[in-house]
Amino acid sequence: MKTKILVATHKAAPMPSDRNLYLPILVGADQNFAGQTGFQLDNTGDNISSKNPNYNELTAIYWAWKNLNHVDAIGLVHYRRFFSKHHRRTLEAVLTEAQATALLNKAPVVLPRKRHYYIETIKSHYLHSHHRKPLEVTREIIKQEKPDYLQSFDTVMNRRSAHMFNMFIMKTDYFNQYCEWLFPILFKLEDCIDISHYSPQEARVFGYISELLLDVWVDTNQISYTECNWIQIGDRQLVKKGIAFLKRKFSSKVGSDQTHF
Repeated sequence: MKTKILVATHKAAPMPSDRNLYLPILVGADQNFAGQTGFQLDNTGDNISSKNPNYNELTAIYWAWKNLNHVDAIGLVHYRRFFSKHHRRTLEAVLTEAQATALLNKAPVVLPRKRHYYIETIKSHYLHSHHRKPLEVTREIIKQEKPDYLQSFDTVMNRRSAHMFNMFIMKTDYFNQYCEWLFPILFKLEDCIDISHYSPQEARVFGYISELLLDVWVDTNQISYTECNWIQIGDRQLVKKGIAFLKRKFSSKVGSDQTHF
């Protein structure tokens, strides 16, 4: 089985040594290209590289959907976050080709172990961190254009755990089906909301929303999947992230966008 796992990065960074399995891809290459060698650029072929400030790693996913051929499975990880069968936070511990194949022999989709939000639902966690309108408009788009997915959307929003980070490995047929479903929703959302007043962090909204939609697609289509441990390379800055979360939770500045579709 020929598998390619894209490693999304916006800068030069250490990469796994197995280039038969891992394909480093520079996202937002129009803005971020700095002479790196050995990286695929996301601004070649059919691409949405220019949307990277708002779509994050999705520009790598789109590039693979439109341009990566002759592979049996496609995955995405990040330059600091990888699938691993171990808990060592080193590049030497990342998933091997044999391990990826074994996982795909169990199920056509591999997802990271769920992230748990013990004191909040997925929806409340999102609204405490981001503007309200994009999530509300996303639900309206699904209600109008993908009604078979609405029940799952509401169910996922009320859960306290989810497969996050836009990380996955999928057999190619499943990957194509996922992209054919996901990107039209995001493009419609882009047409329906005004993010001109958003901060650079919040302007990454389409990447944030897409993280919530993966489980909606999986659940509605009853996709068989297996989970894999993931590791983060380097300092996870848990204290800093915890303080930032508490500030967002008790601040009305981000989640106060009350306008409706």
